Amino acid sequence: MKTDSALILQVAARFLLPMLLLFSIFLLLRGHNEPGGGFIAGLVASSAFALHLFAFTPVQTRQLMGVDGAQLMGAGLLTAVLSGIIGVIQSGSAFLTSVWWSVYLPGVGELKLSTPLLFDIGVYLVVIGMVTTLLLTLAEVEE
Repeated sequence: MKTDSALILQVAARFLLPMLLLFSIFLLLRGHNEPGGGFIAGLVASSAFALHLFAFTPVQTRQLMGVDGAQLMGAGLLTAVLSGIIGVIQSGSAFLTSVWWSVYLPGVGELKLSTPLLFDIGVYLVVIGMVTTLLLTLAEVEE
């Protein structure tokens, strides 16, 4: 039988997890223009999974994530490197040179995309992968 405090933590985790993930996306998207970015957004997203891990089991948290942390780290590293190569290919400039694109979306207007945003997404994925791998590994050793 679960204790009342465990039940309260589980209810809070179910409520806070989507809000923390949404806030991490907000931090990620505003990061290349204002304070925020891939690193802090990744830490916020990782804290959402850590909260879930404290309330539930490592197996349930892995199922919630749906992807292994090592795969996230690899995808993030690949994304960050590709963001640097785009500047070399498109403009013949140095590695990690910023490139900007304007895309028009009906109903939304003009959307500016850039390689710094792509780099931040890579950092975001690496941080989530690293922190969740560390936390899940520690939690599984403890069991």
